Formats: sequence, C-alpha cells, structure tokens
Amino acid sequence: MGSMLLSRYWTLSVATLFGCVLPQNALAHDPISPYQNWAEVVRSKPYAESKGVYDNVMNVRRWILTRSGHCTERNRHLLFDMRGNFLQFIDDAADSLQTQLILNQTRHGMAQQGQVHAWVEGNSQTLGYPFAIRCHQPYVDLPLAISRYLGEHPDGRLSGNWDGIKVGTPNNQASLHDTLRLVHARRVQQKRISLPDDLLSDLAGMLIIESGGVREAHSKANARGILQLTPQALKDCKVPTNKQLHRIAQVDCALWLFERNHRMLRPVFLTRFGHLPQEKQEHIYRLLLIQAYHGGPGRVRALLTDDEFNKPAAYFAEHHQDFSAGDIAFGMVFHNLGRNRLGFASLYYTADIRIALQQLESKQSARLALGPQPKTLVPPGTNQLSGKL
Repeated sequence: MGSMLLSRYWTLSVATLFGCVLPQNALAHDPISPYQNWAEVVRSKPYAESKGVYDNVMNVRRWILTRSGHCTERNRHLLFDMRGNFLQFIDDAADSLQTQLILNQTRHGMAQQGQVHAWVEGNSQTLGYPFAIRCHQPYVDLPLAISRYLGEHPDGRLSGNWDGIKVGTPNNQASLHDTLRLVHARRVQQKRISLPDDLLSDLAGMLIIESGGVREAHSKANARGILQLTPQALKDCKVPTNKQLHRIAQVDCALWLFERNHRMLRPVFLTRFGHLPQEKQEHIYRLLLIQAYHGGPGRVRALLTDDEFNKPAAYFAEHHQDFSAGDIAFGMVFHNLGRNRLGFASLYYTADIRIALQQLESKQSARLALGPQPKTLVPPGTNQLSGKL
C-alpha cells in the first residue's frame, strides 16, 4: 500500500531520505573496510547477529515518531548499526550536501575508532554504513492522527452507507474506530471474512500510519484515501471510481485485502513456524501480515517458501528459543535487505504501526476497554466486538 503519513518520504530518493547528494569520491578513502556497499555488510554477518534488532529499531523509530530521545531536536540524523543499535547522532549542516559529507566523515571516524567493524560511504545512489536516518519527518504527527482516528478531531467523524453497511447518522457521526469495528462485525456476520477480532488493532494502526486519518490523502505512488489503497486494489474490491475516497469503502476493502493475505499466508506460515509456542507464533504472524499489507503477500510468502529467500526463516524456526518474536519477523526481512525489492521501509512500517498502537493505548486505555457501542451504530443482529483496538 502507499502509506501516506510515514511513507511519503520512503518513496523519495535515497539521498533525500538519508542525507542528500554527495558526489562520488568526495571523501578520501582509507582501506579500512573490505565492503563496497551496505548490502555486503548485511550479508557478511550470521543470522544470529540480528538478535535484538526488533527492540533496537523500535527504539529509533519511537524517537522519530514521538520527537523524543535524541530526536527532540528535529534537525539531526541518527546513525545505527546492522542490529539497529543507536550509535551516535549528528546535527544537520546548513545544506544537504554538507550534511551528507558529515555523515560520511562520522562513519569513517567510527570505523577508525573501532566502534563499527566497517564503513561504507553513502551517496545519491546508495545507503551508507553505519545506516542513518533523519529525525525530521515532515508528515509525522501521531497525536493528530490518533485524534482523527478516535473521532476527537472533526475530520475523523463520518456517517454514510456502503454496500449494505450504514455507519452513524448526520446527527450522531461515527469515529473511524467505530467504523472499523462495525464493518468487521458485519462482514464476519455475513461470513465474508474470517479475520479474528484481535487482528483489528493492527488494521487500526495501519489506518493511523497510512494516512493519519486524512480522507483525501494521496501519495506519489498514486495510493489514496485513509488506507492508501492503490487503484488496482480498489478495482479488485469493486469500488467505483467515484467512491475511491469513501471511508467506509476503504475500510471494507482493506479488510478484504487483509483477509486475502491471511488466507494466502497462514498455511505456509504454519508449515514453517507451527511448532513454536502459540503466543510467539501469533506475534510473528501478525508482524508478517503487517509487512504483507505494505509490500504485498507474495513477497512475504517468498520469505517463507522461496529457496533464495527462506534461509533466514529456516534458521529462525530451528533456533527460535534464542530470539524474540519481533527479532524473528524482522530478521527474516533484514537478512534479505536488497533482495526482492525489500528495504528498510518494510521494517520501519511495521515498527511504526506497533508504536502508533502503543501511543493509542496509552492515550485511551480507559476508552479502549470499549463499553457498549452507540445504538445508532449497531445494525440489528450485529455482535458486539470484544474491542482490542
């Protein structure tokens, strides 16, 4: 999907995301590192090196999304190693060329001082190592996005009809939270989807991250609406062209896509990880479903089944006791970075959704217990959901 709130910058050039253009050979090289590019750094390390990567990436992304930690000052870049460990920050220079130069000088210095085992110069065409990311992400405003989702902001409230589903009334509008629960309940009642209730929270996080709850959100990749659906996805869901921004239709289509991914991935996932303890198994699976929504189910399926891409999954399945569920889900992607169009965006997207949910739960712990639904929102025969959003 298109991921508007936090992914607009992911579709930009590597230079824009990680600094900016630096002419080749702008920094004199010492023969410190045998590596020619960042992918070689990843490939050189055993799978065990990704232990802790989930918590580390979550930590870095949390600073960025919540403007905390080392990102209280927005004009900074954070540098981190291949396990996601934060290493150092730099203050941005007056222009992007100088910022990139400082990043490469810092990488070089880290390698000379033994802080990292290698360094790779970043430029307009490729990432550098240690990896770097900007604190300032201009499309990130989690508090506002959550306010829209919960209906506290007027832009997040709605009423209308879609394919036999009525949500709210003009005098008693629904929140996006209410809408998600209601559409799910109706489609389960109709036996059109089988998604368990506890996956709804992940879809809520996607809505917050994809668009910030902005109805008219439109990405450079031509994804649109509150769930940043592509024209092809909307066509597959039989959403007419004039209804593509319809918020109830967007939720309905996203649920259908989630159901499709669930049916495609569940059997192969269980073949690979079905022997794991149930709680750990489900945690990994939910993270992979999130990645499938972002990058497509075929790409995630390949991580489980393809001879070229499934080696990390096979290793983690055999040695699962040594890794957290998050490390396994992230490690499968991490050790395939640069292959099959897999990049850091997949890891960032998944981390951002979990962080959004943590922020949502922190803000609305009492509300998220979910008392009775407003009667105007519940059609006859619809079951109440337990409510884990």
